Amino acid sequence: MTIRIVLADDHKILLETLSLLLESEPGIKVVGVATDGHAVRKLVESLRPDAVVMDIGMPGMNGIEATRRLTAEYPKIKVIALSALAQKQYVLEMLEAGAAAYVIKENAGSELVRALYAVLKGQKYLCPEVAASVVDHTYHHPMESVPQLGPREREVLQLLAEGGSSPVIAQRLYISTSTVEVHRRNIMKKLDLHSVAELTKYAIRNGLTSI
Repeated sequence: MTIRIVLADDHKILLETLSLLLESEPGIKVVGVATDGHAVRKLVESLRPDAVVMDIGMPGMNGIEATRRLTAEYPKIKVIALSALAQKQYVLEMLEAGAAAYVIKENAGSELVRALYAVLKGQKYLCPEVAASVVDHTYHHPMESVPQLGPREREVLQLLAEGGSSPVIAQRLYISTSTVEVHRRNIMKKLDLHSVAELTKYAIRNGLTSI
C-alpha cells in the first residue's frame, strides 16, 4: 500500500528536500505541497492524503490553526508537526490541536520517516529533543494557564501580528471591519494586553506566527 503525503512549509527549498527524502522511501508518495495553511486545507480536501507534514510558522493561517481545522474535518488524517522550535508551548499547542507527532527540522532527515510510520500505526511520536524539552519543562516549571481564544480570534490575532489593518483583515476573512474591531477588543481583554505590539509578542511566543 502506498502512503500518500501532503507537505506544508513556507520554505520551498525545504519542501523540495523533504519531498526527495520521503519519496526515497519505498511505499511513500508526496502527492502535494503547500506554503500556507489555507492552501494545505484545499489540498487535503481534494487529495485526501494519509498524512500531512505541517510546519508551524506559516503565513496567512499558521500550522497550529490549520492542524486544528484539519483534524476536526478529517479525523483519519494524521498530522506530523515540523518546526525549528522544540519549546514546550509549541509542542503542547500542536498536540492539543490534534497533531499526532512533533519533529524538529534539524533532525527531519532521521526522524520524519520514523514519525510517519508511528502515527500510521495509531501511535504518538515526539522526537528525542522535543520529548526531553517537554519532560524537563514539566518537572521544573508550573503549567501556565493560557486563555482560550476561539478559532476566529486566533485568525484575527495572527493577522494583526503580521501587520494587517482592520480593513485588510476584514477583507481576508470576509467579515466586516467592525467585527474585526470587536474581535481585537475581545482578544485584548482575554489576554490582558493593551497594544498591537503586545499582541504581536504574544502571537510569536505562542507559535501563532513566525515573524
